[in-house]
Amino acid sequence: MNKLKKIQYNCKKATFLIEKKQIGKITLREKIELSIHLAGCSICKTFEKQSLVINQMVKSLFNSSINHNLKLDEDFKRDLQKRLDEKLS
Repeated sequence: MNKLKKIQYNCKKATFLIEKKQIGKITLREKIELSIHLAGCSICKTFEKQSLVINQMVKSLFNSSINHNLKLDEDFKRDLQKRLDEKLS
């Protein structure tokens, strides 16, 4: 299967590129691959729209002067770390 066919049917790679594009730059090749995939995948198009909204909301939350003192509870952090460790092992 040629490389363009692979991205056409690869939602995992497409969602990775969507996220990568939002936090930095993607190469011209990646832009083309993503465009090809999005042209035929309504699910990934929806994911891209939702991801943009979520990222904008998170950025505004952390840029808000009201929330500069936003911190996670230590017990919550320990529990979260424990759950992550369990899932990764």
